[in-house]
Amino acid sequence: MSKLKLGPIEDDTPVKLTLDLPAALHRELLEYAKAMAAEHGGKTVEPAKLIPPMLAHFMGSDRGFNRNRRPRGG
Repeated sequence: MSKLKLGPIEDDTPVKLTLDLPAALHRELLEYAKAMAAEHGGKTVEPAKLIPPMLAHFMGSDRGFNRNRRPRGG
């Protein structure tokens, strides 16, 4: 049998986290959700729904983090 081009699929099962946010940060998340709703003409989402894409964007744009993640070949 020939070797497949697709490698193993990583487990993408969501992981539930529980965390405490400072009240000021929660208020800012609420404001952000309202601003998004106003800009996109939708309804306001709950702050917990904003956190995953915000973290993904932050980590994706962190050059130092991403530079260190790259495999070093030789």
